Amino acid sequence: RLVKSGKKKTLDHVFFFSIPIKEPEIVDFFIKNTLKDEVLKIASVQKQTRAGQRTRFKAFVVIGDYNKYVGLGVKTSKEVSNAIKKALNIAKISVILVQKGHWGQEIGQAHTISVKVTGKCGSVRLRCIPAPRGTGIVAGKIPKKMLSIAGYQDIFTSSRGHTRTLGNFCKATFAAISSVYSFIAPEFWRKKTESKLVLNV
Repeated sequence: RLVKSGKKKTLDHVFFFSIPIKEPEIVDFFIKNTLKDEVLKIASVQKQTRAGQRTRFKAFVVIGDYNKYVGLGVKTSKEVSNAIKKALNIAKISVILVQKGHWGQEIGQAHTISVKVTGKCGSVRLRCIPAPRGTGIVAGKIPKKMLSIAGYQDIFTSSRGHTRTLGNFCKATFAAISSVYSFIAPEFWRKKTESKLVLNV
């Protein structure tokens, strides 16, 4: 309703007031033209029943605009197309704003992660470390895709655990990106104007 009535002009405005996104159409309304999606993996999962084995498909989808938004969606369905479609909607609902910073001096646009962060899921631990300009994304295949879609240009990463479990590796990377906002670097602090006190004697 807030979006439809025009009270929320941009997606940044939604994040600024910490309003949860309940519908994927809200993300489409704001950034449909710049949004790109990529299927990371489609895995088959089986469940043993009385009648035999029931096979379903699990899709991992990441979306982003290669600038400041990224989202991850995971969904299981009987058909591959349905799993991808539903995972895409979940990814849109789980979209987060990416915080970028500088390595060393604040020269040019923000290009790397602002602080060292760690994301974890299951046995997988992924640590993201700021890197100087021109380094590129030093990471495995999956984190590299997710970090580039998020808009980062230079990052060092270090991973531990069973990284072959792709689902946990995706979730650990997404957790690391989203945990950047738990700490605001000094370069993002609001600059207060000092007001002089006038004493009437």
